[in-house]
Amino acid sequence: MATQTPFSMLESILQGLNLPLTPPVWAIDETHRRIVLLLNHVLMQEPQAMQRLVRQKGRVVLMQWRTFTFRLLVSPAGLFDVAAQDVQPDLVLVITQESPLAIAQELMQGAKPAVRIEGDVQLAAEVSWLIDHVRWDLEEDLARLLGDAPAHTLVQTARTLAREVQQFVGQRSRSDSDGSTA
Repeated sequence: MATQTPFSMLESILQGLNLPLTPPVWAIDETHRRIVLLLNHVLMQEPQAMQRLVRQKGRVVLMQWRTFTFRLLVSPAGLFDVAAQDVQPDLVLVITQESPLAIAQELMQGAKPAVRIEGDVQLAAEVSWLIDHVRWDLEEDLARLLGDAPAHTLVQTARTLAREVQQFVGQRSRSDSDGSTA
């Protein structure tokens, strides 16, 4: 007898509801702007990343998952801006995994979700390099707000919690794939 994990049970409940989860346009636009601000904040801490993006200025990347889309324009400064919806993308990245919980589980296990890539190969290589090499130094940003010691303690606690969740998820997926019950 197969057991249901809390993740699969929650996912089946959400799929059964069939609620239209479309936020208003203004909320989507503002969310896109906030994501761009965060991406640019991280990029500005990595001059090499900005130098690589300068070579791709004016190019547009479309990221898509299910019905959600996000278009990024590479600026002449090597940063991102929100691209207009009617602009033809040079690169399309489509997350093929439909389940948000499965994506979260993959990310917690340290894996990347499956992505279908269409378009400019050089731009795809630069985006891949950014994903693999650019990291947000959250502890440094928190230290500016809270001080060094509290920021370090908070980040270490979060890392420990994340490691424990990863181990739990990894154990659950191994037991689910083995067919054993917990």
